[in-house]
Amino acid sequence: METSPQDSVRKDWDTYFMDIAYMVSTRSRCPRRHVGAVLVQGKKLLGTAYNGAPMGVDDCSEAGCMIVEEVELTMVDSEERMVKKQRCIRTIHAEQNLLMFTDRIDREGSTVYVTDQPCWTCANMLANSGVKEIVYHRNYPKDSEKVVTLMTQKGIVFRNLAEYEPPAHSGMSVIS
Repeated sequence: METSPQDSVRKDWDTYFMDIAYMVSTRSRCPRRHVGAVLVQGKKLLGTAYNGAPMGVDDCSEAGCMIVEEVELTMVDSEERMVKKQRCIRTIHAEQNLLMFTDRIDREGSTVYVTDQPCWTCANMLANSGVKEIVYHRNYPKDSEKVVTLMTQKGIVFRNLAEYEPPAHSGMSVIS
């Protein structure tokens, strides 16, 4: 079977759906991080979502971020340490919006493509959502280790597209 010149530039499915997730993320008005998520069953796109304030409420670009500081006890080199984390509580995460605006029946056995590795809360929600696979691009080191452990325990395929390049004009610099 011959390949046409057009096939050599055709994107694979992971790239195609991650490109869509990045384009969805451009709808976010969050000044700290634009995140997009898409729900896919086979090769069928079932839903999209991005991070932002609840509908009808001023978002962070209008009212400022609502940053809270949390402290977490973690093990670092076999030693317990207190680690400070900051997060915005005004924003609903892309994964949370995706779960709110899609049906459970559509999520059963599906794949979520998300621009960023899910935080702990989103990972917990995704673990209970019926999805079988989560594919992400950018790492989120604050929760990475425990999220990977959770996905392993749940038997959810958890893949990082480290070599992926987002489409031009779809990304933003990320504030940790």
